[in-house]
Amino acid sequence: MIYPGEVFAETKEFDTNIRQLLPYYDELLDAIALCVPPESKRILELGCGTGELSLKVLQQCPNAKLVAVDYSPRMIEFVQQKLESHGERNRVKALQLDFGAWANDEIEVGDSFDAVISSLAIHHLSDEMKAKLFQKSARCLNPNGRFWNGDPLLPEFPELSDIYSESRQRWAQKQGLDLDAVRSRIGKSEDYGYSSHDQLATLDSHLQMLQTAGFSKTAVIWKYYNLGVFGGLL
Repeated sequence: MIYPGEVFAETKEFDTNIRQLLPYYDELLDAIALCVPPESKRILELGCGTGELSLKVLQQCPNAKLVAVDYSPRMIEFVQQKLESHGERNRVKALQLDFGAWANDEIEVGDSFDAVISSLAIHHLSDEMKAKLFQKSARCLNPNGRFWNGDPLLPEFPELSDIYSESRQRWAQKQGLDLDAVRSRIGKSEDYGYSSHDQLATLDSHLQMLQTAGFSKTAVIWKYYNLGVFGGLL
């Protein structure tokens, strides 16, 4: 079974393949990590995947402890091995669980976090569940806490779909990549828990949901066509 968000059948090939599939993947992760205050002590990551964002935020916040959750047993095993190889295993509590269930108050992972972060994961939830997740995130944050997410976005109007597709093709050509060949490595995922296939929302919808959840300030701090990093401060 391939879980939503695992994308590729071979977990060990994810880090290479995702960089060939998504433009400026590292810039997206860097933008999220940079938005987490260096003095942060406690951080929650939703959908940690292979741990690329985990490592970046641990470097950004040298005194922080990270709670990293993912529903994929393969991803959890992989991230633990990666963190061990980088000497960071003792700073991370890796939990195999469905963050949708957490958003729905079925599972608890603690509170008093300085930041909640996520990358390429929340878009697998319905808009109703996204809203619940933003509300749950707000409740588990310390005063002045913040939430940052990097995800693909739904075009604001249909004509943008072709523009986004063409931009991806041009980027791949500049990298000397065959995008069709890269996409052929994508496996067929099955729904799991509250997550399923891509359920994209517009950027404006995300910001409105964050504001409704109680984030007094919202911002978009990085964007490349239909990829964006956005979030809010309480």
